[in-house]
Amino acid sequence: MSQTDPRITLEVRGHIAVIGINRPEKRNAFDVGMLRAFSEAMTQADRNPDVRCMVVYAVGDHFSAGLDLANVAPALAQGEGLAPKNSIDPWATQGEVRTKPLIVAVQGLCLTLSIELVLAADITVASEDARFGQIEIKRGIFPFGGATIRFPQVAGWGNAMRWLLTGDEFDAREAHRIGLVQEVVEKGKQLERALALAATVAKQAPLGVQATLASARQTLNEGPEAAAKALLPRLLQLVGSEDAAEGVQSFIERREARFTGR
Repeated sequence: MSQTDPRITLEVRGHIAVIGINRPEKRNAFDVGMLRAFSEAMTQADRNPDVRCMVVYAVGDHFSAGLDLANVAPALAQGEGLAPKNSIDPWATQGEVRTKPLIVAVQGLCLTLSIELVLAADITVASEDARFGQIEIKRGIFPFGGATIRFPQVAGWGNAMRWLLTGDEFDAREAHRIGLVQEVVEKGKQLERALALAATVAKQAPLGVQATLASARQTLNEGPEAAAKALLPRLLQLVGSEDAAEGVQSFIERREARFTGR
């Protein structure tokens, strides 16, 4: 469990860190304490050498209504960020960026900052009852947790602007069509499926997984040319690892590899 706020939980199950959002009476809206605890939990998970993949889920009927704006607005007005200094920023806009994969399981309402968490994640599984809305413009502000950057990258300009500029709500089927979520499952099955995907990711070579994330991010942040130049140097960092040797040996022996992250 998080050390700073019981509404954010952290459980390590083997190589998977499971982070829970537990404020169902407020539709899991994030206040300042929850934002800080969420960042702390992700930081602990990312820096834990045993953790190979993270899963975020929420308790109750809804994933998250986004920010508890009445609570968070004063902090934002003073220039405070969404994550404490020297910690992982789950939204990857200002603070440190996690090095390990993140899978999100979504149900019910998924609004504003919670959509931006989905956009910052690597894989998202949505329940068939999930409903999405980037409604900041209806509150006199604009999305400041990364949606203006990542939504066009993920969905294309027109699809992103359709929802960013109107604030309209859309369903799981539309979220899947535009690439916001990768799978839509039967209601109540979203966490089960997310954990299954995380288990598959956790079986792979951890250093290779982290290198894959880093290379893909470099493409988005610095462009294909910069990422291409870094491909061979990044590969050379891995070829001498124990996991690379195990990968070759498992292929020769026709068995499943047993990776250690070394």
